[in-house]
Amino acid sequence: MQDKRYSDMSELELKQEIGSLQEKARKAEQMGMVNEFAVLERKILLAKSYLLNPEDFKAGEVYEIEGDPGTYFKIDYMNGVFAWGFRLGANMKEEALPISILKK
Repeated sequence: MQDKRYSDMSELELKQEIGSLQEKARKAEQMGMVNEFAVLERKILLAKSYLLNPEDFKAGEVYEIEGDPGTYFKIDYMNGVFAWGFRLGANMKEEALPISILKK
């Protein structure tokens, strides 16, 4: 259904896409389609990232991970709407997270 990249969508288009994805996720959850629900949730997080300004997220800063209280992420560098870095106190393995799940 989606024929446009999130990076090419306007704010209105992104919000409509997020609404559509949320409705599909609700239906998938109700039907017990766990994998489909997980995929849709990730798409929602990614789309929400395009509504934020990546310049608001800085290398060297630490952010709490939304939905994972007490878990913090330190940014090494930014690449588009993804913050690359590592979870503090974890195995220190580099990973990329969409900026929509990072909070001050």
